[in-house]
Amino acid sequence: MVASVIVDISSSEVDKIFEYSIPSCLDVKLGDRVSVPFGHGRVEGFCIAIKESADTSKELKEIISVLDTYSAITPEMLELMDYMRGKYYVRRVDCLRLFIPSKMRGGRVGELNRRFIELNPDINYDDILNAAGNKSQRSVIERLREGGEFLSVLTSELSVSSVNTLIGKGLIVKSDRRVYRRPAGISGADSAARTLTPSQQAAYDRISNTPYRTILLFGVTGSGKTEVYMRCIADALAKGKTAIMLVPEISLTPQTLRVFRARFGDVVAMLHSGLSDGERFDEWIRIMRGEAKVVVGARSAIFAPVKDLGIIIADEEHDASYVSESNPRYITSDIAAFRARYNDAKVVLGSATPSVDSYLLAKRGEYDLVRMDGRISGNMPPIEIVNMTEEIIGGNIDIFSGRLKEELKGVISRGEQAIIFLNRRGHSSFVMCKKCGYTAKCTDCDVTLTYHSSENVLKCHYCGKKYRMLDCCPECGSTDIKYGKVGTQRVVSELQALLPGVSILRMDNETTSTKTAYLDILSEFSSNQAQVLVGTQMIAKGHDFPNVTLVGILDADMSLYFSDYRSSERTFQLITQVAGRAGRADKKGKVILQTYSPRHYVFRYITSYDYDGFFDKENNTRLVSDFPPYTTVIRIMMTGKEEERVVSCARKLYSDMRSLAGGYRFDFVYMQAMKSPVARIENKFRYQILMRIKREKEAVITAKIYDIMDKNKVRGVSVFAEFNPQSMN
Repeated sequence: MVASVIVDISSSEVDKIFEYSIPSCLDVKLGDRVSVPFGHGRVEGFCIAIKESADTSKELKEIISVLDTYSAITPEMLELMDYMRGKYYVRRVDCLRLFIPSKMRGGRVGELNRRFIELNPDINYDDILNAAGNKSQRSVIERLREGGEFLSVLTSELSVSSVNTLIGKGLIVKSDRRVYRRPAGISGADSAARTLTPSQQAAYDRISNTPYRTILLFGVTGSGKTEVYMRCIADALAKGKTAIMLVPEISLTPQTLRVFRARFGDVVAMLHSGLSDGERFDEWIRIMRGEAKVVVGARSAIFAPVKDLGIIIADEEHDASYVSESNPRYITSDIAAFRARYNDAKVVLGSATPSVDSYLLAKRGEYDLVRMDGRISGNMPPIEIVNMTEEIIGGNIDIFSGRLKEELKGVISRGEQAIIFLNRRGHSSFVMCKKCGYTAKCTDCDVTLTYHSSENVLKCHYCGKKYRMLDCCPECGSTDIKYGKVGTQRVVSELQALLPGVSILRMDNETTSTKTAYLDILSEFSSNQAQVLVGTQMIAKGHDFPNVTLVGILDADMSLYFSDYRSSERTFQLITQVAGRAGRADKKGKVILQTYSPRHYVFRYITSYDYDGFFDKENNTRLVSDFPPYTTVIRIMMTGKEEERVVSCARKLYSDMRSLAGGYRFDFVYMQAMKSPVARIENKFRYQILMRIKREKEAVITAKIYDIMDKNKVRGVSVFAEFNPQSMN
């Protein structure tokens, strides 16, 4: 027998199928991880097919060993690998690596077994006690009477020599016992299923009975979508099926896990990049063995090895985090659709602010549209717009407007809580010399550095490199240093001056870098140990804090003028989402929105929570200007350490792309080659070819683009494709 193997080396040069002979002493199965000879050494690989004979007449090398006692890659995942390779131009091995915990490769993580001690079950308890030689040994026996204990715990409490003596006498026995490393969730959730509101019941009935495979659940913030999700998952479990529940931010997984564990118990597993290696492996193996049937997690959880999948739910489906922008690149909704087709399952896309793409598909009838327009707690919080230009004219040059200061003090005096939202981390977004205009930049990336006051350092937010804060300008020697736009650190420091003695928490990428940081901050705020939470996007979605009655939005128009066709859509979504954190229980909420562009049309729709009006305007703009969803933006990115090679590759690709476009003149709306806006990251030069193509012939044109990319490979240059990229940097 012959095995087709993909070797575990992420290189385009070896992204091909290698054939190996299966020795009679090995039982190799489809999807097994194997050790194989390769070159002058041995490497790990994945068995993706088994056949009777080889496709070559050359003598084959033999597989050395099978690495696991189970097949790590399911047949479904093998088909998904082929789908992703054809759709996204990614290497097979990069897909396969997505399907397993990363530390499984190289045997860097595995099952955790601990030595367990218990009384000998073949000997009567009284006989064991009588055989004890002294008081210390009897203490050990009495300790074990109610049940066994791990050796490390037992010897930390009682005499090590007594334990060893009793083991030697055969009165107590030792064995290895499997220990699961379980991720923590926030405690205290109610396990009982709630009575559905009429809106929830109607949505649940529609989802349960619709013939559609994909459903867009459009429910305002606080409408009770989570309870509908859980009812749908309970139905899937009752039919012997499994479920995947996706959330956009890792910060949301602890509280989602809390709610789902309370309802469904130990059949719930969690998968995301914030878990320890051991936790991720143990959760993955529980899913693989069928012990866990509901998977909660961020984007990567879509690859969970569940079998008999019944439903996939993606909460906040509009969120940009559902698109992978690093190798391998993929769009989560595409993977969900593939898995739903494979398993004959349903996909529920939930959002209070659906993406323009999804809502258009629902309006066209390609998705079933289910709406939940009412809030369980009552009305949405009113949004008050403050014109910051007028504040400056009036003499207020602070971060906070007079109205926001007034409302904050009122909230604190009433013992309520507030959220202050700023979509930026750090103290200031850049540092500049006022005299000569010098701006501090990263030496490895073509970007400005951000000042972080807590560490008094400058950081690059692309590569993570740190630099000493400037005492004076390195160009002219001036000490007149200007700080750029406000960051979360500075907001906290100014709040502390405004509200002395008030406990203030900060939640951004920097403060949540440790494993339990999300959990610690959310637990502290939800238990009212702090009255103000300052944060970035991770506080905008999904969180439910009953005592929050005020949301302050600083620099609301910051995302409005990005050079991105989705800037208005993202601003509407982000502000609507963060506004929805206020007044979610019995207490009424309020939102103070600070902006320098109060007359922009987006804010008119936001203040009235008019998604349909916003969609109509945005959809019409996209239609007349030939932007997605009426076209597809494709970016071919080339990166490498030698700029000449990258430029050479870009020229070859662009030449062939222009020839391709000539044959599809009415399908190419736009095409141009250029340097990437961020021309260098981690000392790699970046060039790009941007194009917009019409949807009708997208599949045919994409296949031809991939052929051109295959034909024009240049050593030392990485080339990849992005579809409707979330960032054009």
